[in-house]
Order: sequence, then C-alpha cells, then structure tokens
Amino acid sequence: MINKTGEVVKVGIADMNVVKPPNVIRTSGLGSCVGVVLYDEISHTAGMVHVMLPDSCLAKADIINRAKFADTGIQALIHELERRGIRPGRLKAKIAGGAQMFHFKSGSDLMKIGPRNVAAVKEQLQMAHIPILSEDTGGNSGRTIEFDPITFLLHIRTVNKGEQTI
Repeated sequence: MINKTGEVVKVGIADMNVVKPPNVIRTSGLGSCVGVVLYDEISHTAGMVHVMLPDSCLAKADIINRAKFADTGIQALIHELERRGIRPGRLKAKIAGGAQMFHFKSGSDLMKIGPRNVAAVKEQLQMAHIPILSEDTGGNSGRTIEFDPITFLLHIRTVNKGEQTI
C-alpha cells in the first residue's frame, strides 16, 4: 500500500502493536470496530489498537483483553508507547472504522456498536489530551487501514468505495 521497503506488522482484531520505520502497521476487518493510530512525529514511532467494543464494563470475564475495549485499549497503547520513551504529550491520533454494519429495526442505541465505538474512542483521546488529526469513520462498509510512521499517512481501503489517504 504505502511503504514497500519494510515489513507490514499486522494488528489483529482486539489487538495492538507498535512500529518504527521502515515498517508499517496494518489492520483489516474494521467493520463496527475502530482502528486507532497513535504516533509521535519526532521518533517516528506509531502504535495501533483495533478496538472492538466501547467499554470494558461489557467484559464477561475477570481477565480481559485490554486491546478489545476503547477505554482500556487506548490506555494500554499509550502506556506501551511511554514504555518505549515517547512522551504522551507528543502523541497525535488518526482513526478509522466504526461503521454501522447491520440495520436493526428496533433503533436501539445499544445495537449501534460502530457509532458507540467512535464516540468512546474520541472520549478516551480527549481525556488523554491527544488530538485527532484526521478520521474516516461511520458509514456501512468495512475498512482496512495501514499507517506509515515515516510519512504519517493513513491509507484506507473501504469495501466497495475504493482507497484514500488521510
């Protein structure tokens, strides 16, 4: 997609990872899920978390996968970047996903996971004082995203809609 000189580090569903150049970072299967990229322009380090659900209170087990939820996943990614020497005050964000993949007759907000995920991600980033520089959220199509920590560009492939870079 963007940078073919390095390795593509893949982030699975409810997963997170961190890269430095020449590697890029990618996740696919973003339907109602939200891909959150946090990056530092000085160190050219980027992390991505693939958020499935808005809030860890939805967890059914005592031991949770922190990357699965907006509230715990974003904090876990910030901590991992801090562990690698990046000051949180330098972080910037780009987000994509949060589609409403299915139409429900009830109209219940509970079933609108995509929009709830986007709102939860934005709330967490605001609380962490991390600006969102660009986003491609909503709609009803799945996405694959890839971020290049050299150019700071997020390349997005949307099902039935083509490609864009933000």
